[in-house]
Amino acid sequence: MTAHEALKTYFGYDNFRPLQEEIIQSVLDGRDTLALMPTGGGKSLCFQVPTMAMGGLCLVITPLIALMKDQVENLRRRDIRAAAIYTGMTYEQQKVALDNCQWGPYHFIYVSPERLESEEFRERLARLPICLIAVDEAHCISQWGYDFRPSYLKIAEIREVIRGERRKGEEAMRQAVPILALTATATPDVVDDIQERLAFRKKNVLRKSFLRQNLSYVVRQTNKKADEIVHILSKVPGSAIVYVRNRQRAQELAAYLNEKGLSADFYHAGLTSKERAAKQEAWRAYPHPLPKGKGVTRVMVSTNAFGMGIDKPDVRMVIHHDLPDTIEAYFQEAGRAGRDEQRAFAVLLYDPAQDKAKARKRVSDNYPPKEFVTDVYHKTCDFLGVGAGSGQGYTFMLPINDLCRIMHLPILQTYSALHLLTQAGYICFQEEQEIQPRVKILISQREMNEYGLSEQQYKLLELLMRKYSGIFTDLQYVHFDQLTTPITNSPSPMANRQSLHDLLVSLAQRHIITYIPHETANTLTFTRERQTDIYLPTTIYDNHRQQYIEKLKAMVEYADNQLYCRSQLLLSYFGETDAATCGTCDVCRQKTKTQC
Repeated sequence: MTAHEALKTYFGYDNFRPLQEEIIQSVLDGRDTLALMPTGGGKSLCFQVPTMAMGGLCLVITPLIALMKDQVENLRRRDIRAAAIYTGMTYEQQKVALDNCQWGPYHFIYVSPERLESEEFRERLARLPICLIAVDEAHCISQWGYDFRPSYLKIAEIREVIRGERRKGEEAMRQAVPILALTATATPDVVDDIQERLAFRKKNVLRKSFLRQNLSYVVRQTNKKADEIVHILSKVPGSAIVYVRNRQRAQELAAYLNEKGLSADFYHAGLTSKERAAKQEAWRAYPHPLPKGKGVTRVMVSTNAFGMGIDKPDVRMVIHHDLPDTIEAYFQEAGRAGRDEQRAFAVLLYDPAQDKAKARKRVSDNYPPKEFVTDVYHKTCDFLGVGAGSGQGYTFMLPINDLCRIMHLPILQTYSALHLLTQAGYICFQEEQEIQPRVKILISQREMNEYGLSEQQYKLLELLMRKYSGIFTDLQYVHFDQLTTPITNSPSPMANRQSLHDLLVSLAQRHIITYIPHETANTLTFTRERQTDIYLPTTIYDNHRQQYIEKLKAMVEYADNQLYCRSQLLLSYFGETDAATCGTCDVCRQKTKTQC
């Protein structure tokens, strides 16, 4: 099947967008490829189309669980078989997904980069019929990138695992599986670093200009940001995103906008998946009414947890209430406006005195002293009860607020210390992971008849015993989708989740089971046994700290600028030095007024 046939047959499009066809042909020719495309440029089709044309299995590596789930659902709606493996799945569910990919006609398996560190996963991976490795958010592999993740460094090793297995097969399979790396934000240094760290056989970069002709960049200097947001939204109709730096401000600002007659809601990583889904649905639907008379949301006030993998092309306005850390982060978030190619605006609100002071504080918050990082490590070990020489491979839920209160640690710097320890390889700290419900049966099977159980309670306990063999000795992760249909005889497993929850609560109240409901929590895994001494390499601490300072300085310079076209400044940051002035940013418009 040709690429054009795959595009039409599976995705219903007659033509490719600019650069898509060149990227896809490069992949089909077996070449390692780095694709640079702006947000909304159609990156997903660049690995989906060649995979369907080749007829094999694509390993998609992405840090975004929401994007995994969204793309898997979209592919399944097109009758394309796809699977995802992510935190919270049971061992059995992961095994089924891998078995399906090995033996069934599956075409995509989505995983997080952290999954690549599992030796068992690597062994299974070597047996899968992988024809392409797609690396989303590829800038995360570069230590010069703005969102470096150490687990991305394992990708080149994974390629060797796959190639090693291929050597056992036919001559045609001996070549290395090609890698397609994709990102919407990469400076020239990061472009080189990505290719080196992914072990490209030959440098090969295909780039689409980051120019967004329909997007006007504006910086507004103000010390009354909430009022300025109300003013802007009253002038520009349509859907909008307002980015803030913390959860409390998201909630407070959303409430303020509602008071001013603007339909707004808040979004952050601390919400449950059900809450996030409902908020996304109400925002995506705007301006069209939802069924059953539910209201829709015009403005989403959010931390940077919102936006990745969410496809809403008609966003007319992205407003930044606070100064982002980097040009890369700003450009990616601002780029979520106007993906339908219609006129849109990216507005940065800037209070020079306050924002510069906050920027200086961020350096010490993000890079606390090395002695403090060591202190956090040992206090966290003590808090979790991990002694010297032990802990390797164990995962704990880590309530940061309790840790900081009991161990007398400042919260922001503690988060940063845990992330630095992750980069240094001592732990793997992950924020806001969804933890599945857990159940342990406290009575023996013989005792069940003594408790006067209802028919529903008895059936549930029987089902739990059948599905989870260790449920009498340890808390077991349980999945409601596997439990609701047999109990309620409902055609939809999702229809009676609340009834199942209530049933489990009733058993827990009678001390028949221990039941810990679904929750969102921070997790910490010890990748090494507890160490006596902690060493932060220069590349992890000193170099990154200096790089962070330089990137923050570039962001401040962009906000201060009143002389040069903002689009030109942004494009030159990413290596496009020959761009013309946009004519629509605040600087260009002011120059036009002056000349008139």
